[in-house]
Amino acid sequence: MRIVIIGLSKSGKTTVFNALTRGKAEVATFSRSLAPNTGAAKVHDSRLSVLESIFHPKKIIPAEVSYVDIAGSLVGFGKEGVEGEVLNYLTTADALLQVIRVFEDEKLPRPERNIDPKRDIVNLDLELALSDLAIIDRRLNKLEAALKGAKTSEREPYLKENSLLEKIKAGLEKETPIRQQGLANDELNMLSNYQFLTAKPMLVVLNIGEEQLSQATQLENDVTSVYPQFAVAALCGKLEMELVQLNDAEAEEFREAMGLTTPALDQIIDLSYHLMGLISFFTTVSSELKAWVIPGGISAPKAAGKIHSDMERGFIRAEVISCDDLEKSGNLAEARKKGLLKTEGKDYLIRDGDVVTFLFKV
Repeated sequence: MRIVIIGLSKSGKTTVFNALTRGKAEVATFSRSLAPNTGAAKVHDSRLSVLESIFHPKKIIPAEVSYVDIAGSLVGFGKEGVEGEVLNYLTTADALLQVIRVFEDEKLPRPERNIDPKRDIVNLDLELALSDLAIIDRRLNKLEAALKGAKTSEREPYLKENSLLEKIKAGLEKETPIRQQGLANDELNMLSNYQFLTAKPMLVVLNIGEEQLSQATQLENDVTSVYPQFAVAALCGKLEMELVQLNDAEAEEFREAMGLTTPALDQIIDLSYHLMGLISFFTTVSSELKAWVIPGGISAPKAAGKIHSDMERGFIRAEVISCDDLEKSGNLAEARKKGLLKTEGKDYLIRDGDVVTFLFKV
């Protein structure tokens, strides 16, 4: 899972990036010479501990989330265009994380006349929409030229694509992001190669001050009531960045003292999984226990392909047991006796928490 962090100037994007990745990227005023910050965070999953106690693997590999912190504000980029590297980061992201400033800081002047989270969300979505519109206009011009020279038998796919692009263009011009236009699955598949920015899942992080911690839930509810399509979390980026530099015991002690229950990283990952419809399954091969992340509703062969394309191509069957059933049984042998270890074919849809052994031949 690859998430790109965006935001307006002085919103605290790099601070949030450091909090999510245990990073130490310099929190500095934007300069065009700054390269994007990149980092990764391991997904905390208590089921790995359960499976470790059963299989005693030599190596444990949790799932990872990659984060990219785009340098500077995105204001104006929709009209002016984006440099290749930055655009590549944005278009290849699985989701976008929008940092919105809610904190007050006299030492850090506000870019606007006042703090207004809802206004900033609208402004950022507008920039993404302008970028998408520019791509659509360029493609429509090419389609127009292609249609003029196309034979009758070649025109149908061009006309179909043209109609769809005109449809989503009209929606964007009415300030409706693609993710909210209610497109059918076949239409979304047609658009997949474009990697439109307003089609991507969006997480909104409200970057609050330490004195606003008690208001976090209310602030989240205020934004969610207006933008129910977003996953929203309020957190104090500065505090979270400081906490991840402590050891786990010290950080937990500070969190308890301040009434914080969940680390920002775990909270954001949980929201990401829910927003994107992701699940985890586990494999235990060659003394290695590994977590894999896939979209929900994927068949066993497709899940095997996540590990290696040969496994999908030569899929025979899968031996499957839920982590809960395995924990209750204590080991695979006992689970097999109880009939809890199932043999599944190509039509089986992998479920969250499945422990899977794939059998294949190529």
